[in-house]
Amino acid sequence: MNGCYKIIYRGGEGEITEKKSRFIATIRPISTEEEALAFLEEMKKKYWDASHNCSAYVLGKNQELVRCSDDGEPSQTAGRPMLEVLLKEELHNTCAVVTRYFGGTLLGTGGLVRAYQSALKSGLKNCTILTLQLGKKYTISTDYTGIGKLTYLANQMELSILATEYTHQVTTSLILSPEQEKRFLDKLTEATAGRSVFTLEEELYFSKLDGKTLLFPQ
Repeated sequence: MNGCYKIIYRGGEGEITEKKSRFIATIRPISTEEEALAFLEEMKKKYWDASHNCSAYVLGKNQELVRCSDDGEPSQTAGRPMLEVLLKEELHNTCAVVTRYFGGTLLGTGGLVRAYQSALKSGLKNCTILTLQLGKKYTISTDYTGIGKLTYLANQMELSILATEYTHQVTTSLILSPEQEKRFLDKLTEATAGRSVFTLEEELYFSKLDGKTLLFPQ
């Protein structure tokens, strides 16, 4: 399993005009091929009067499934160039549709490739893209003396603390990356003289957005 990968967290749209032809890009996150196909149908209904609704999508943590369609444009001038953009950006679980309203002037093969890629890139600029990192969620129990040392170490290592509960002892849940795991647990064990109890809850992916930690199942 890869240690990190990029996804579209919030989709977006973008539009360019090339020789009076409008190219409208719509991009969304997907988790299955069925979602991708449903999204394509949605765009075709929304832009039912368009000349073309070309598409590309990438699925899987290792980009195992890729598909693209020129939707009537000359072969290799729309879907494949769009797919190349998604692959170059190293995006996963992403579907893109670029809708064209023909403006009356032929663009030629090279012009079409540039237009579809430019439209998609303009849409990606309006998306929220996250890099997900593999991590482990731990629950750590310690006494009231140990929580100060735990918090200090966590802040020092810029760890993602999820929650802290105060009862007769203190229980904290946090996320550790593979690189942080051994170092943090060893340091905390030493700092609390072995009075901290670690419980590995699960492995998952995580990212940060606007100061918040977001969790994603494997």
